[in-house]
Amino acid sequence: MLIERLPLHIDILIVGGGPVGALLAQRLCNTGHDVLLVEAKHEIGKDPRALAIAQSSIAALQNAKLWHESLGATPIKKVHVSQAGTLGRTVLDAQELDLDYLGCTIPYQALAQHALDTMKNGAASIALGVKVSHIQQMARFAQVKMQTALGEHEMTCRLLVLADGGQLLAQLHDVKQSIKSYEQHAVLAQIKPRHPHQGIAFERFADDGPLALLPNGIDYTLVWTQTPEQAAQRLALSDEAFIAEVELRFADRMTGFAAVAERASWPLALKTLNSVIGQRVVLIGNAAQTLHPVAGQGLNLGLRDAETLAQVLAATPKSQLGEATSLQRYKQLRQRDAGLVTAFTDSLIGIFDSPSIPIKHARSLGLLAIDHVTWLRKGFAKRMVYGAR
Repeated sequence: MLIERLPLHIDILIVGGGPVGALLAQRLCNTGHDVLLVEAKHEIGKDPRALAIAQSSIAALQNAKLWHESLGATPIKKVHVSQAGTLGRTVLDAQELDLDYLGCTIPYQALAQHALDTMKNGAASIALGVKVSHIQQMARFAQVKMQTALGEHEMTCRLLVLADGGQLLAQLHDVKQSIKSYEQHAVLAQIKPRHPHQGIAFERFADDGPLALLPNGIDYTLVWTQTPEQAAQRLALSDEAFIAEVELRFADRMTGFAAVAERASWPLALKTLNSVIGQRVVLIGNAAQTLHPVAGQGLNLGLRDAETLAQVLAATPKSQLGEATSLQRYKQLRQRDAGLVTAFTDSLIGIFDSPSIPIKHARSLGLLAIDHVTWLRKGFAKRMVYGAR
């Protein structure tokens, strides 16, 4: 439900109208708590990113009415993982887990805009064009200043939830961020295969950085990790030369790309917090942790943040919202999953980034072991679909 007049006090204020914030708001709208989501934008701007969403995340979005068949999601039925220059490879297959698909690829812009549109016409309250400018944490509530079309507005809340990607972190007195730069850039491109992709995604660990090919409509979305210098050079290549570079790294696994479009790049870093909770505040999604895209787990982890927080808050009496006991409960419930997925994603970069010949052979043997030992392969696939439960 779109609102124009902002209240002076609310039980739960959610900042950030992306899929993670929207999921939390939708899940809380029938709990008896007064909940408001504020988003600085009125519409989602052009965004070329494609998101890899696990089947468990799709189920959560469906239950919150944030998923629709018209969004153009592309099922991922298999994931082919291999290392260039070795025999190391494994294939994760949805059928082995008795699933129709492991997950889907969906354009971020489509999913985020659908989330906003659903909330504007649904039961959860949302205010657009509202930018938070100041946060003050206090013992009994948080005070928030906002800039709106009508001027500055002040509001207090029992609990402040930041799902804004970390833009307001610097204003919190008891939550600090650590940043580990990978000294890498991700090059993103839409690339058209000469033959139908049949729902097969590829994760290729090449000597100069991992590449992922995600089925996206009839095309692939390419995510290629490389040094900043390499990224700049490859963005400057002609389409034909860029395609040749990609085909070279998939030479023994996949060839045949007809066209490339929408190339872009951005720097990569691991961002974590000393704590995902503070005085009267909790951080979820990319505000809590920003991961390397190599395993495609960032959004899935954030959606599980929202699901768990919704469960905790639904069971919390109104008078206890934002108090340390309930926030500690949420932190404990998310600690294992978030910690293991973050460590796993970070370790992949170290393991597959080393040029050492012995380590390269060890990586190859590891992939072959996963491929030939059923319980290892199924366990790896389940971790990708369901997280660390």
